[in-house]
Amino acid sequence: MDIGIPKEVKPHEYRVGMIPSGVSALKKEGHRVFIESGSGEGSGFSDAEYSNAGAVILPSASEVYKRSSMIVKVKEPVSEEYEYIKDGQIIFAFLHLAPNMELIDMLLKKKAIAIGYETVESDGDLPLLRPMSEIAGRLAPLMGAYYLQRPGGGAGLLMSGVPGVMPAKVVVLGAGTVGYNAARIAVALGACVTVALGACVTVLNRGIERLVRLDELMEGSVVTLISSPENIENEAVTANILIGAVLISGQRAPMLVSRELVSRMKKGSVIVDVSVDQGGCVETTVPTTHDKPVFSVNGVIHYCVTNMPGIYPRTATIALTNRTLPYIIEIASSGMEKAVRENPALYKGVNLYAGRVIHNGLALSLGVEAEVVCSKSSDTSGNELK
Repeated sequence: MDIGIPKEVKPHEYRVGMIPSGVSALKKEGHRVFIESGSGEGSGFSDAEYSNAGAVILPSASEVYKRSSMIVKVKEPVSEEYEYIKDGQIIFAFLHLAPNMELIDMLLKKKAIAIGYETVESDGDLPLLRPMSEIAGRLAPLMGAYYLQRPGGGAGLLMSGVPGVMPAKVVVLGAGTVGYNAARIAVALGACVTVALGACVTVLNRGIERLVRLDELMEGSVVTLISSPENIENEAVTANILIGAVLISGQRAPMLVSRELVSRMKKGSVIVDVSVDQGGCVETTVPTTHDKPVFSVNGVIHYCVTNMPGIYPRTATIALTNRTLPYIIEIASSGMEKAVRENPALYKGVNLYAGRVIHNGLALSLGVEAEVVCSKSSDTSGNELK
């Protein structure tokens, strides 16, 4: 198969869809890899390294798309890339389609096969999303602490406090990969105090099982609460940093914090909505970029960058390729239809297929019915991919 790696074009997106060793692995399997010149520079990989690994270096994104059957990216295609996508082309990337009707319409019109890294699912785990969630979760308290500084509009509160002064209170909505990593770093940064004074890191989650696991992992250093409207309200109005870390695979993020509730939060507090890729879990969330990462609503700072891990591209690119490469090789070697029939995890990653909405979560968000085209291994229907 001919596989294309275009350069990422979102602002301050320095990651790349594959590292040179991934190119070598694909070449050994008999595949060709086309990569746009300069694609790896932001992550510290030169054109020479890709060429030595066996890639064909092309001068433009349009050439990469033109010569490739499958496009491997990090982030979803943006409007300037739409014209390059060929009818029936495979797009394998973080897509986050639910809040992006323009992208959905284009991909459906071109009958593209859209596979979202964020919806590939194996035994309840999201293995391709996990490394980026780990990075974003660890970044979230750092960004919150930074924007608590007074020059940025924050309350001027040092996250860790000092002797005789309380540290910041951090509230995390969601106890998945992002939530756990956010809580872990918040505690490490000193956003907690002794049990006698009460913990300053609170994690809320809809289900109890994740909270039990989190409590075990954190050895009781955080408060865990069920994510009820009452608990969210009580915690939000006392938070200095509120981190949105909720995810329902393929669906738009649930709206947990209303505009009215934001208006009652502390002035100078900070919201870091990591759920922004799926539309955000805070009503006042608007996607931002690393060029202009924050804005204020009612005196509350909002950090809503859609590609947080992109500012640590070396770490993020290597971590991502470690997870995506086996799936890329499987698709390239077996062909799309056979790969999704034989691999249930990959099948669950398919969002759109030849002009049809396949993923149940995405269909639910769009208010349509997902087409049932089951893989052989899931065997829940006689239907097959066509």
